[in-house]
Amino acid sequence: MNPATAQARVIVDELVRNNVRNVVLCPGSRNAPLAFALYEAAVRERLTLHVRVDERSAGFLALGLAKGLAQHSPRGAHPGRSGFAAVVCTSGTAVANLHPAVLEAHHAGVALLVLTADRPVELYGTGANQTVDQRGVFGAAADTVEFPVAERRGGQNAIWRGLVCRAVARADANQPVHLNLPFREPLVPDGDDDWPEPLDGRPDGLGWTRISPTWTVRGPAGGAAPPLPLWSRTVVVIGDGDWRAAGQAVRVAERAGWPVIVEPTGMTGSTGAKEVLRYGSLLLNSGQLPERLRPDAVVVVGRPTLTRGVQRLLKTTGVVLVVGDPAGDWTDPQHVASTVVAHFGPDDVFCSGETGEPLTDPDFTRLVDPNWLPDWRRADEEAGGVLDALLASHPWPTGLRVARDLVDALPERAVLFLGSSNPVRDVDLVADRRDDLLVYANRGVAGIDGSVSTSVGVALGTRLATATVDRPAGPGYALLGDLTFLHDINGLLIGPQEQRPDLAIVVLNDNGGGIFSLLEQGAPEHEAAGFERVFGTPHGTDLALLCAGYGVPHTLVTTAAEFHAALRPQPGLRVVEVRTDRGTLRAQHAEVLADVATALRR
Repeated sequence: MNPATAQARVIVDELVRNNVRNVVLCPGSRNAPLAFALYEAAVRERLTLHVRVDERSAGFLALGLAKGLAQHSPRGAHPGRSGFAAVVCTSGTAVANLHPAVLEAHHAGVALLVLTADRPVELYGTGANQTVDQRGVFGAAADTVEFPVAERRGGQNAIWRGLVCRAVARADANQPVHLNLPFREPLVPDGDDDWPEPLDGRPDGLGWTRISPTWTVRGPAGGAAPPLPLWSRTVVVIGDGDWRAAGQAVRVAERAGWPVIVEPTGMTGSTGAKEVLRYGSLLLNSGQLPERLRPDAVVVVGRPTLTRGVQRLLKTTGVVLVVGDPAGDWTDPQHVASTVVAHFGPDDVFCSGETGEPLTDPDFTRLVDPNWLPDWRRADEEAGGVLDALLASHPWPTGLRVARDLVDALPERAVLFLGSSNPVRDVDLVADRRDDLLVYANRGVAGIDGSVSTSVGVALGTRLATATVDRPAGPGYALLGDLTFLHDINGLLIGPQEQRPDLAIVVLNDNGGGIFSLLEQGAPEHEAAGFERVFGTPHGTDLALLCAGYGVPHTLVTTAAEFHAALRPQPGLRVVEVRTDRGTLRAQHAEVLADVATALRR
């Protein structure tokens, strides 16, 4: 057996033993040893192989798989989860095309394994074809594990397997890890299985190295952790992040009588709690809050990134408690946090911020302000009434109406991926907070890169992760803007032998960059300064023809009734296009926010 084949087979075997069961492979020459080994493992049903010809799309497909798998795994088990996801490519510029997905995974805290084939070091700087220095190519966005070039000698099996375990353990800390794998020729199997040492793994299919993580929990069992001061007039804001941490914070809010404002991707499964507001983001974005709604403290869980209203709330509140990593990785872009804690749940030790009195009873009865939550609920209802009237007064479709209608129409346990820019913000402003949906978005760096591929990965990943549970994930849906869709049109390129998701991609087509109409450059005074050309960027693309070229069914809907019919669950991948007028976008949003602000001042 040649060294490249031996090393690749061991790496793939150890990946499977460490619960890496979904791998996205891009074809190439230098990564041929891995391609052969992965195909063999897939034929033996040890892993699920996804093949894509575009590395950027492949990276985001793997990201989506990782997202879908991670949210449905038990916390704290190793090799944990419902399985890790990995992406494999050849050397050279192929590696650079994975960088956007790695950046998103890094900033979103998603475990992703990136395996890149490389040329051996003796070819660096020689002008050899497809040779670049790939060591540390992703910089601080990924932890790097460098593999040695395989040689025909004993003592390497343990090294290769140990390095794989080390990489998976680092990824288990919710970060991307880059495995750089230099291969010397020959790169294809030679039909000989002879090798100087046995290449077996541990007995019973176990990983080579067992990692037993420990989880630190505040509270009486934890010993000397000081109590956390709480204020009766507190608001909990939940952004994109770990659904478990969000659920813990909601349990505290339930006991303390606090309102909870949740971004669409912030929480699933607990949003039915009566404290969760339906229109919290709309209230915060309508302007300065009336005195009766101004908090003394805000608890931040995850990464709220969608609205300036949240940032204004944090900047104008005296006490901001952030749930994050006290070692340095917490969300506080304005540097206003007064306290950072690693855990915030009903089993922690609390005291009153006003009096310092210990809060030992489970209901926090000495903390509750009887008017605080009812005042927020009334405001929430008022905002809903204003919104209902305004949406009904505008002809269908508008972006806000499509966002609300989509969320309302989805079947139970549906999987929803939201594109960056307007779609995720529209859902945040006007859609119900349904606790029976699984909602995702790329909010790590919030780019439009790879959104089609990520939505495909999320739909496949959640289906795989929940296949054996009592309530498996339902069909997949995505809401994307037209530029986001076009930016990753190759995400529709799925070969006939590959798994296809049950996914309806709703494209809100306003023929350009609608998000810029809502920003400063979209103000009327900038219209003559080339706004439409350099920001609006109309494209005039026929999406139906594009979809036909990829062999993907396309439906253009023009009425609400047609839209609801097109959303009925169907097998396979399809595109539903809704065309809207970008020219009225700014005025519609301004009208909604102004009317809500007026209602709150009454």
